[in-house]
Amino acid sequence: MLNNIGLPGLLLIAVVVLVLFGRGKISSLMGEVGKGITAFKKGVKDGTEEIESAQATGARDVTPETEKDKV
Repeated sequence: MLNNIGLPGLLLIAVVVLVLFGRGKISSLMGEVGKGITAFKKGVKDGTEEIESAQATGARDVTPETEKDKV
């Protein structure tokens, strides 16, 4: 169904949305979308760092203290 819209159809939809909601409301909405994307990227980055730090903690030296002195 959406394959047959084309450029003129998209422009018509954009004009109708602009008339219904107004420029200020759409601008505000796009700002919120941008903040959401930024928060999502920050969350993914924090999650990745948390996983990497957990792996680094798991990779620590687990040699018993009595065996460390023996070389």
